[in-house]
Amino acid sequence: MTDGESADGVRLTGIAKSFGGTRVLAGLDLAVRAGEFLTLLGPSGCGKSTLLRIIAGLERQDCGTVSIAGRPVDHLPPAERDVAMVFQSYALYPHMTVAGNLATPLEMRRLTLLERLPLIKHLSPRRARVMRGIMAEVRAVAEALRIEALLDRKPAQLSGGQRQRVALGRAMVRHPAVFLMDEPLSNLDAALRVEVRHELADLHARLGTTFIYVTHDQVEAMTMSSRIALMDQGRILQLGTPDDLYDRPASLAVARFIGSPSLTVLETVADGVGGIRLGAVRLPFGHRFAAGTRLSLGIRPEAFALPLGPEADGPALAARLVRAENLGAEWHLHVRLDLPGEPPAIVRLTAAEHEAARASGLLEDPLTLVLRARGVHLFGPDGARVEPDPAHTAVVE
Repeated sequence: MTDGESADGVRLTGIAKSFGGTRVLAGLDLAVRAGEFLTLLGPSGCGKSTLLRIIAGLERQDCGTVSIAGRPVDHLPPAERDVAMVFQSYALYPHMTVAGNLATPLEMRRLTLLERLPLIKHLSPRRARVMRGIMAEVRAVAEALRIEALLDRKPAQLSGGQRQRVALGRAMVRHPAVFLMDEPLSNLDAALRVEVRHELADLHARLGTTFIYVTHDQVEAMTMSSRIALMDQGRILQLGTPDDLYDRPASLAVARFIGSPSLTVLETVADGVGGIRLGAVRLPFGHRFAAGTRLSLGIRPEAFALPLGPEADGPALAARLVRAENLGAEWHLHVRLDLPGEPPAIVRLTAAEHEAARASGLLEDPLTLVLRARGVHLFGPDGARVEPDPAHTAVVE
């Protein structure tokens, strides 16, 4: 990314933060493009919420700089950074109506202190003109979020999804350069999370504003993001599109975190001629590790398949079905691989109904799994992904 590409977005340079003796962020660099939906994804305690609060100005970094729209903002208070933050708890004023909650940010900006005083505000002709403009903007935002019928209600009279829309609306009325969202869907039930997830993605597409979104939920990150910054222990493990993180994980740690069902990891060794072995199956990756080097083979669920006919279209592995889980549209099969000379390994794969129906009658009976090239990743002793040689494909020897 060039400086020109990130000049209107958010740039973080060398951001470090510790609380007491605990390091939370370790010299982190990140450039967020203007108008993109970037998600900070990672487990609890990885530093993603702290980083968001530093961008907002709610937390002060120990060192490093924050730039928004091409200008440093480290010296500016939160109100002057042109960002709007949506919190997990909604943070609505319980004594105000929805209209009052939406109008408050604009009143704080456009009215003087005297014009906001209860005994004086009704005597100001200017205040009346300003408030007419504010309420017109409030109604426009309410219509965009489909909450115009709720303007006279108070937060206690709203559902969780409605409260979340109000919190979004309160951020929208300010027309910020950057929206900052700290796990805004975590208080919603599963069905409502799906609905609001779609609404957030649609809202981003309509507004074209920079969104920086924090979550530990990989489904939220994968379905909404332009790019994902996967964090752990105060560092960014990988920055890329959802496809990048899933199909081309930079490390074993990234591959383990992304994907459901999770990645199956099998320990193996290099054969000295660019390949590895799984029992009788040789997988030629074209790597350069010496014979006997310990490697890790990561296999996505979709890389496994049940053969449809007597001939296996790919490397065949002997296995036994341990458990079949019916999820409605698909099944999750837990299968034990029987690899000669290796301890049994449990792998997980997804299956269509007709495949699962055929396999479920074979509980603990021998069956065959086919291993396909897509979804198979090799990782070196340091955990970094080994790029396969495209001239090689997995073969049975």
